Amino acid sequence: MNSIPRRSARYHFDYGRQSRLASQLGGSAIRFGRSVEIAVIDFHTHSAASDGALSARDLIDRAAREGVRRMAITDHDTIAGYLSVCQSVPSGLELISGVELSCQWGRVGIHVVALGFDPAAPVMTRHLESLDKARRERAEKIADRLDRSGMPGALEGAMAVAEGAQIGRPHFARWMVLAGHVESEEMAFKRFLGRGKQGDISMLWPTLGDTVATINAAGGLAVLAHPLDYKMTATRLRALTDAFRDAGGVALEVINGRPRPGDTDTLWRLVRERDLQVSVGSDFHRDSPYGAGLGVEIAQIPEGMGVWERL
Repeated sequence: MNSIPRRSARYHFDYGRQSRLASQLGGSAIRFGRSVEIAVIDFHTHSAASDGALSARDLIDRAAREGVRRMAITDHDTIAGYLSVCQSVPSGLELISGVELSCQWGRVGIHVVALGFDPAAPVMTRHLESLDKARRERAEKIADRLDRSGMPGALEGAMAVAEGAQIGRPHFARWMVLAGHVESEEMAFKRFLGRGKQGDISMLWPTLGDTVATINAAGGLAVLAHPLDYKMTATRLRALTDAFRDAGGVALEVINGRPRPGDTDTLWRLVRERDLQVSVGSDFHRDSPYGAGLGVEIAQIPEGMGVWERL
């Protein structure tokens, strides 16, 4: 992994062995030799309106400088970042509406990226308002548990760190570091905020079906975000993908951040078997030796398979 460059996520198709796409997706029926007008896109990014490090303005300015030609700001359960910049986008960059929505499939928390929707659609506005309320209630419960663990003032501290952004566990983690309770944000998650820890509050998010229905009603396209991050068995993942498709979802994120060897192969098989389309994104939050930079090259994706072709 050390040989992978930090600056850009564009290496992903070589790293994911995408040269084997032809055999996986039907051999000679797939055409690679087409002209691509917009070769670098990023449909999964985060600004400081949720848990990213850069303001929405700095994020899109940087994307434009690094050659991204089409992108979406997909903050968690809020479009505040997108709305703050959508009227003043840098020349050469097309910004489409986006948001990463929290939802529930059975007892599993799932993320669905919405792309190209009407941000003023009442159905989307109501949905985002309900998620904002749910996040605030979750934050209060996290703070209460941290208080009982000897860390008083967590809610006020996390809100101060968030500075008006959609509050989440990363803000609690940063506050815990600043307050001297832990040495690092990673340690905060490992000891207090991660899965199964006292700060891991189970939420009854909207269902997967209701979330996809909201996106469709608002005129958008639903993408199943980072499908392999849910740590499911192959059978369970296929069931999730079927439920997503049957609800009206249209695409899977085949590239999200830095894929591990074999990940893209697995997701391409799901795309082929379930007759879905492809989305890609860096999942950029901040500069990190472990995360991808902005932008994914799409020149090698077969014509007709990219969700961007429907936007």
